[in-house]
Amino acid sequence: MSAEFRADVLAIAAHRDDVEQTCGGTLLRMASRGLRTAILDLTQGEAGTRGTAEERASEADEAAQILGVDWRQALSFPDGAIENTLENRIAIARVLRQLRPRVVILPYWQARHPDHAMVGTLGYDACFVSGLTKVDAGVEPHRPFKIVYASLYADVRPSFVVDITPFIEQRHRALMAYRSQYANQQAGSTLFVAEEEIRERTFAEARHYGLLAGVKYGEPFVQKEVGLVDDLTLVPVQSI
Repeated sequence: MSAEFRADVLAIAAHRDDVEQTCGGTLLRMASRGLRTAILDLTQGEAGTRGTAEERASEADEAAQILGVDWRQALSFPDGAIENTLENRIAIARVLRQLRPRVVILPYWQARHPDHAMVGTLGYDACFVSGLTKVDAGVEPHRPFKIVYASLYADVRPSFVVDITPFIEQRHRALMAYRSQYANQQAGSTLFVAEEEIRERTFAEARHYGLLAGVKYGEPFVQKEVGLVDDLTLVPVQSI
């Protein structure tokens, strides 16, 4: 990683392919606006039912190119056993201080997979630690301005939705770059959705959230803080 590279938006996720599922369209939209985007995956994917860590690394590189992200790396936290430890917080903080993003996207803090839920809280704590002057991570302190949570699979009302309509096909291609995960195969056949159903399901989810915001396809997010409006006449989404 170039020491001079800075990210505007950094998505942090437990596994390679999590970002593609939950906020890939948003990263595409941000990149289209000239913003610098980045992805930090915290595990190598060694515990996955399908594929190998090496396969997922190659697929993640391909997906990153499709998403147009400027930077992507993976740490080596144990897949399936991520913990919110000081060591892990500092490891993430080191990346935050190097990339210095204004916005960090985290997974929603409640999830079926323990790693996803853990990263929601671990990532927040790492953002806090990253701004502490007396915590030595070898790089100058930095605290992101905004933290938002990708809530696609959470049963919660989103704070806002990002319109990904122009990028829905590209988003799908990025997800399907993970052939080791989503191509039909015997391993995990009772756990994974059949390959021919993935498009229908992911498009239906994006359509649902798009309809909530008055667009065709959308990705939902939650923010913990109250929003601020300067001009009521410019608030988007029609009421009636």
